[in-house]
Amino acid sequence: MYDIRDLSLKEIEEFIVSLGEPKFRAKQILKWINIGIEDFDEMTDIPKKLRDKLKENFIIKNIFIEAKQESSDGTVKYLLRLKDGNLIEAVLMRYSYGNSVCISTQAGCNMGCSFCASTIGGKIRDLSPGEMLGEVLAISKDQNIRISNIVLMGTGEPLDNFDNVLKFLELINSKEGLNIGMRHITLSTCGLVPEIKRLADLRLQLTLAISLHAPNDDKRKKIMPIANRYSMNELLEACRYYVEKTNRRITFEYALIKDINDSIEDAKELSKRLEGLLCHVNLIPVNPVSERNFERPDRKRIENFRDILESHGINTTIRRELGTDIDAACGQLRRRFLT
Repeated sequence: MYDIRDLSLKEIEEFIVSLGEPKFRAKQILKWINIGIEDFDEMTDIPKKLRDKLKENFIIKNIFIEAKQESSDGTVKYLLRLKDGNLIEAVLMRYSYGNSVCISTQAGCNMGCSFCASTIGGKIRDLSPGEMLGEVLAISKDQNIRISNIVLMGTGEPLDNFDNVLKFLELINSKEGLNIGMRHITLSTCGLVPEIKRLADLRLQLTLAISLHAPNDDKRKKIMPIANRYSMNELLEACRYYVEKTNRRITFEYALIKDINDSIEDAKELSKRLEGLLCHVNLIPVNPVSERNFERPDRKRIENFRDILESHGINTTIRRELGTDIDAACGQLRRRFLT
């Protein structure tokens, strides 16, 4: 049976009309979906006969809060249990401009990035559009807040679940849905080149974030298996294509790992690679993961890396660290519960 949260307004309307019900009922149903109801009987302005029809044809795949950790800075890390028992993570981050939620797009991940706990154990399955929406609704309901920004950077590779992610974006962008503008959405990928180009052709105006993490192929292959499939030249060519099609600046995520990718030479090489590309580099001091042996560089080394990039005209920031007193890194909380 289909999860009703997977459906757009048009799809609900088609179902309602097929029953001989008035079309306006679809907007009423969608309103209830988007406040996070967990049972069809909570739709108090929908006739019982119609609610019974909904129960016969659809389910609501509720997302359960298994655990949460609250940081002193207001960040909240959620461990969420799907209806089939799989665990995923999501994070609420509070900023002056609004509330941002970082969600998962898969249960587990196949990309194998060596600094990320989400990849340990591999991918179990893709999340449906309604399950991704359910993450946002569960957090919004738990905190009694409006979510204004979405980041697809939790467990999983969004572009490895392309069609479901696109449908999710349609659902949350819809004015009848959560009405979150595309410019308030960031999608992060480790670099699936064909899918980046496919996304570019859609001209969605979201922010594309690329997990780069190295200045050349040799170093990137050691920490990111995707580099064995697509070279940096291929990846950066796809990035230029994205900028050309969307006129949107790309963000490059660069996790700084002590003695691996944090040298002066690395910064200079990265500067040459990115020359002339409309981009921004987000430097991320790596989060230690117990199964890995990576360490973060000291503050001075991080600042030196930033200064070199900026001296070459590349806009660079050191990521503000949120949730440092909880399991804030991708996959850490989930991994702890699975072991």
